[in-house]
Amino acid sequence: MRVLITAPITESGIRELRAAGLEVDHKSWFETGKLHMGDSLLQQINEGQYDIVIVEGDEIKEEIINQTNLKLIGSVRGSPNNISLEAAKAKGIPVIAVPGRNTTAVAEHTIALMLAQARNIVRTERLLGNEFFVDNFKDFANMYTSLMGFELFGKTVGIIGLGQIGFEVAKRLRAFGVELLILDPYADPVKISEVGGRAVELDELLSSSDIVTIHCPSTEETRGMLGAKEFAKMKSSAILINTARASVTDEYALLDALKRDIIAGAGLDVFSMEPVDSDNEFLELDNVTVMPHMGGNTIETIQRQTMQIVTSILAFLKGEKPPNILNPEIYD
Repeated sequence: MRVLITAPITESGIRELRAAGLEVDHKSWFETGKLHMGDSLLQQINEGQYDIVIVEGDEIKEEIINQTNLKLIGSVRGSPNNISLEAAKAKGIPVIAVPGRNTTAVAEHTIALMLAQARNIVRTERLLGNEFFVDNFKDFANMYTSLMGFELFGKTVGIIGLGQIGFEVAKRLRAFGVELLILDPYADPVKISEVGGRAVELDELLSSSDIVTIHCPSTEETRGMLGAKEFAKMKSSAILINTARASVTDEYALLDALKRDIIAGAGLDVFSMEPVDSDNEFLELDNVTVMPHMGGNTIETIQRQTMQIVTSILAFLKGEKPPNILNPEIYD
């Protein structure tokens, strides 16, 4: 069987697949710089006569599935929306994914953004890099007081969404001695209790929290849930962290709230326009830490997704139902 992999995986993973008798072409988007949308992978799949395709962000929609002879499709994302499950199901093609591959990475990234905002790390670095000189200790004192931060200890953190990542963030925050408010109507009460949290409604979370951090998926229920009205309910000293999806917030309202000091700051890793570059409007603000959707960008994430994808492919080759299959009904 021939395998095309456009997602980043380790060399050891490729060797393991080849040792199982597979012909593997690894064309990671890290190296090609290409993201295939629509049917742009169709010709490549057919010309290469690939049986298995593993992607990250590339689209494998109905037109590709119906015009190829694929036997297995995979994504290194946890819950991919770039693969047509219905079309794959209709042709009896298993679709595999990698749940939890970047949970730890994004949770730690979230804490990093909180600390960056709480201690004015970006604002301080910008000041020092902009020809700041100390002629006397009055200059230093002015800088010192203007950049005074706050400790997480004793603060209240509101977590919107207690899924895998939200739960890991909550676990880590316990070490900082914070009070946790949880908004998630679908969360297991046992999990809320496990992290010492308290379930609340949105209004209480917004008005009581010193930090609000978003960890819910983008759904009809959550899209646009935080807009101008909601930001006005937050403390003027509060900061917002978003490592989930930009669509959960009204970006224009958020930008306005930050410019007018309705809220004190934000740590953002997701935006409506990506990839992020120097044109991003939030970069104009010193009270915002801007990251270009890098929450899951760790060595360990690549290792984790490699291990899970390789395990699933090898199970498929043995005629077994792969772990982390998204359409298990095709085996029934």
